[in-house]
Amino acid sequence: MPDTPPEPTGAASAKRLSAATPPEPAAPPRQLAAEPTSATPPRQPGGAAPPEPAVAPTSLGQLPAEPASATRPRPSTPPGRPAEPAVRLAAAIRIVLLGVTAVIQPGLGLAPLLRHQSAYRPPLAADLAFLVLAGVTVTCAWWVLRRKPLPLAVSVVGTLVVLAASSVATAALPPDSFFREPHWSFGLVGWHLLVLLADRLPALLTALALHVGASVAQFLVAGPVARTEFGDAAIVLFGVTVFQVAVAGLFGLLDRRSNEAAAAAAERDRLATRAAVAAQAGEALRTGFAEQLGATLPLLAGLADGTVDPRTAEARARCGLAAAQLRRLFAENDDVPDPLVHEVTACLDVAERRGVAVALAVSGDPVDVPAPARRELTGPVLTALAAARTRARVSVLRTPELVRVAVVADGTSEFSGSAAVPVASHSRDGQTWMEARWRPE
Repeated sequence: MPDTPPEPTGAASAKRLSAATPPEPAAPPRQLAAEPTSATPPRQPGGAAPPEPAVAPTSLGQLPAEPASATRPRPSTPPGRPAEPAVRLAAAIRIVLLGVTAVIQPGLGLAPLLRHQSAYRPPLAADLAFLVLAGVTVTCAWWVLRRKPLPLAVSVVGTLVVLAASSVATAALPPDSFFREPHWSFGLVGWHLLVLLADRLPALLTALALHVGASVAQFLVAGPVARTEFGDAAIVLFGVTVFQVAVAGLFGLLDRRSNEAAAAAAERDRLATRAAVAAQAGEALRTGFAEQLGATLPLLAGLADGTVDPRTAEARARCGLAAAQLRRLFAENDDVPDPLVHEVTACLDVAERRGVAVALAVSGDPVDVPAPARRELTGPVLTALAAARTRARVSVLRTPELVRVAVVADGTSEFSGSAAVPVASHSRDGQTWMEARWRPE
């Protein structure tokens, strides 16, 4: 018989995870000859396992890993990026604000500037302020018309430039022209600030407050103020400021509502994804049971109609193999820290019920093995244990580069592997050695 596959020294001895009901008493099994001292002693059917030797425990206490077949739903929106509906709404509002600004500046600002050109001190300051504000509008249009948010540097520099142009245009006014027709820049500057800071509400309100405060301060220090000028200034301040603040508040409200709607849509997508994943997992589970029952039902039908004699060794072997396959299939869907060892344990339990003395040795830390690969790794184990007569030894080795499951049993059986999980086996003198290997990609 070929040599028993080596096990890493210092590896943890087997820890059994049994979900079975207490088995029926059976005859005492016989110990395998020449077993390494680090391997787990044979389990006694119908009783507790002997005390384990003092070796390092295996790492079976880790958190459960997700099944490879389950697909984790991905968020609809990447982290740190606004939801798509909110982006579209914000871009549309900026285009509207840009259009209002582009219409108001030449429509309501150019005529007073030209009509009172000689009254400004000097006229060049008012003209330069008008051109600077027009340049800010054109600069913002480069991003706004492409439905892109303004970069932070553009917003900051543009705000400072607009406030400076407003102060220059206000300083060029004659003393009796504040908040009247020659003061074309007061109402216009607020619209520029809305375009620049529409998506930054606190900064927008601060900039509007600075603009109003600077205009009022220049108005008060320009000279003596008549009572009628106070009334005109109050009306203009209230009308223009309240309207622009209301527009800013409306933009903030729409932005919040669009974000809430996007979050609700993302939650619906997440729930729909979870439902689809659950349905897919359920379908895969039903398919797996149907495939397994497809091999079991003929055996049950043969037992029922008498064509299969349960007293024959062949019938008993077929029943044992079918029971082990179903047991492994049930274990495949359990939520456990180490699914591979859990499924191997389920295979061993069925063999122990037949009175086979089984030893299990586990080495290495748990590795995430997909369900299809686990089925191919445990399939040969089922076959070998179903053919075992009195004793068997199973070893599981896990490394990041290789997962290996090996069986030595006193029985003869045939094994088949695949390209993903090759299986090697040798039989001699009534003993069978089998090894299945899987390499993570």
